[in-house]
Amino acid sequence: MYDLNKFPLGIYEKALPKNIGWRDRLKYAKELGFEFVEISIDETDERLARLDWNLEERKEFVNAVLETGIRVPSMCFSGHRRFPLGSENKEIRKKSLELMKKAIELAVDLGIRNIQMAGYDVYYETGNEKTRELYIEGMKQSLKWAEQANVMLSIEIMDHPFMNSITKYLEFDKILNSPFLTVYPDIGNLTAWGNDVREEILKGRHKISAIHLKDTLAVTEDFPGKFKEVPFGQGCVDFVEFFKLLHEIDYSGPLLIEMWTEKSENPLKEIEKAKKWMEDKMKKGGFKC
Repeated sequence: MYDLNKFPLGIYEKALPKNIGWRDRLKYAKELGFEFVEISIDETDERLARLDWNLEERKEFVNAVLETGIRVPSMCFSGHRRFPLGSENKEIRKKSLELMKKAIELAVDLGIRNIQMAGYDVYYETGNEKTRELYIEGMKQSLKWAEQANVMLSIEIMDHPFMNSITKYLEFDKILNSPFLTVYPDIGNLTAWGNDVREEILKGRHKISAIHLKDTLAVTEDFPGKFKEVPFGQGCVDFVEFFKLLHEIDYSGPLLIEMWTEKSENPLKEIEKAKKWMEDKMKKGGFKC
C-alpha cells in the first residue's frame, strides 16, 4: 500500500540491475528505500519491444507493482530519439506516431500516469523550421491520444538546444494548449545550459509534473558539456540551493534520481551511496526525507 505521508523520491530503471525481472527490480528499489521506479522505453529494440507486451506480460508487471508496493507512475520514453516526431522522413514520422500510440496504450494498462518525452524535434538529423513544425504537428496528435486516455505527457528539459529551458517549453505549451501537457525539468540539464534556475522554476512552477535529479558539467564556448554519468557533487548543480527553492514554493511532486549503473559491478551500493548523498542535500534544503 502506498504511503501518502512519505515524500515521493524515486529511482530510474537504468540505475538498477538490468538482467532481472520487474518483481526483483522493484524489490531492490523497496529495500533501498525508494517510493517509485521510472520505467525506460528507449530507442533500443529490446526496450521498444515492451510496447508490444502481451496480456500476460502486462499482468505480470502489474502484479509485481501490487505485490511489492513500489509504484511505476512514469515512463521515460526516449524511443523518439531514433524515430523523432519532427523527422523530414515520412516513414520515420509514421513510426514515431505508432510508437507514441503504443506507449500511451501501455501506460493505460500498466497504471502509468505520466509519459516523459524527450524535448527535441530531431536528434540524429539536422533541425530546421520544417522539423519544428512537424514536431508540433506530431505533438498535437500525441496529445489527442493522451487526452482520450487520461495520461499526462511531459516534455523533459534536455541536453539538446531545441528544449534546454523551461522558457522554451512554455512557448510550445502556448502553441499546443493542452491540460495534458506538462514540463519535466532535469535540474542537471537546466543548470548545464547556464539558465537562471530560480527564474526558470518560478516561471514554470504551475506546469511542473516531476523533476529529474542529476549532476552535469556546464556547457561553455569550448566545451559541449557533459550530461550523463557525472558523479553527484562533481558537477555544476547547486543541489542545496535547488532544494531550498523547491521548499520555498512548497513543491511536493516526484523527485527522481537519474543514474546509469546497469554495467556497474555493484549498482546497488552506488545507488545507496547516491541516495544518502541526495537526502543529505535535501535536508539541508529544508526537506524531510
